[in-house]
Amino acid sequence: MSESPVALITGGGSGIGAAVARQLLGAGHRVVVTGRGEERLRDFAEELGRPEGLLTIQGNAAEYDHVRGAVETALKEFGRLDTVIANAGFGTHDTVAEGDPAGWTEMVLTNVLGPALLIRASIDALKETRGRIVLVGSVAGFIHGPGNIYGATKWAVTGLAENTRRQVTEFGVGVTLVAPGRVETPFWDSYGSLPPGHLLTADQLADSIVWAIRQPEGVDVNTVVVRPIGQPV
Repeated sequence: MSESPVALITGGGSGIGAAVARQLLGAGHRVVVTGRGEERLRDFAEELGRPEGLLTIQGNAAEYDHVRGAVETALKEFGRLDTVIANAGFGTHDTVAEGDPAGWTEMVLTNVLGPALLIRASIDALKETRGRIVLVGSVAGFIHGPGNIYGATKWAVTGLAENTRRQVTEFGVGVTLVAPGRVETPFWDSYGSLPPGHLLTADQLADSIVWAIRQPEGVDVNTVVVRPIGQPV
């Protein structure tokens, strides 16, 4: 167990992050999950039977002290760090011309600053293991939508992934951007309903993330776009 890989997932108490955590635990990884909601993290751990290889940490992905503390705790408890997954994020589901700016600051900080903070906090540990950075972006980071501010944050994540890859590849660290289309997750809770048409499940998207993580040594899968069949854009 002490030699098994260690992954840290932000926003991992539900949805995509929780699905990835379950799959990695099942594959023998040790997993650190962070999130803002203490009750949600506690329920997630209870659901899995509080396995020895799972550590949950309450914290804000957009606060550097919280992110750095999570990395330090992972290293202290498990002795290494092989993968970080920047999954925390949300959308305000409004537009630049008609939306409410009150929610934009938190969205930008979580969606854009959060992944950058995770990279900065973890890079030294990832150099040691020649590990991997996974950024969860979105199809909205490739396709323009009218007034879509959430999409603009995901365009930033798309750029951050390649900018990071170009720096850290010389350290032996891989970078993967996973850009999902519509996924049935709590992301849509603030929207009021699920979008029409077929949606991916969180487990289906987790399959792609775990596949990228488990590539052979020396292989760097950089961009994975995953849509449900029937989503045209």
